[in-house]
Amino acid sequence: MTSKQSSNIGTLYLKAYNLAQVFGWSYIFYKFVTNDFSSSLEANLWQNIKWPLIIFQHAAVLEILHTVVGLVKSNPALTTFQVLSRVIIVSGAFLATPSNYAISSSGMPLAILAWSITEIIRYLFYFLNLNGSVPYLLVWLRYTLFIVLYPIGITGELLCLYSATKYASSYPDAWTYKLPNTWNFIFSYYTILVIIMLSYIPIFPQLYCHMFAQRRKILGNDASKKAQ
Repeated sequence: MTSKQSSNIGTLYLKAYNLAQVFGWSYIFYKFVTNDFSSSLEANLWQNIKWPLIIFQHAAVLEILHTVVGLVKSNPALTTFQVLSRVIIVSGAFLATPSNYAISSSGMPLAILAWSITEIIRYLFYFLNLNGSVPYLLVWLRYTLFIVLYPIGITGELLCLYSATKYASSYPDAWTYKLPNTWNFIFSYYTILVIIMLSYIPIFPQLYCHMFAQRRKILGNDASKKAQ
């Protein structure tokens, strides 16, 4: 197989992947805006989006592989944090705690709202970019809405993690592996949650500043071209 054929297959794969994510997150957003907000908001919302969220959020793990093998030109470290932080919220908080903890947190709808809008725009941007034509409005949305959506999403994620820590502190044996054991290995669910929450302090500002740098680079160039 020639390098050109490999490139074409890789591009076709990325188009299919990004388009699938657009449809997946659009469905999640649809279920969010049509959710019954009159009572039991969080639990009701979770039942409506549980499986789509699990599928499409975990599918994002492929993006780490995309950066490693060179299919896309992104920072592997930043991509890994962005992807795993959300996967941890879904698997390590929503699925790992009873319904009266993380999925009942006020942070859950905040996270879902920010994630779904962000991902619809991001994946649509990637898909159209692979096709060689991205409307300026979508470019502007991609590099502007994050200013509000990132803080909303991070707040939601931290609130969900905090709810999970309350469960872990109330049930110290939950998802915890203590010594002595055959593998001579220890795992503390509570400690891991706390470490993850603390990791937001140094990493989130880097991601946020990176997006602002990208915004200046992309929109600044576009603005200067239009002015000429």
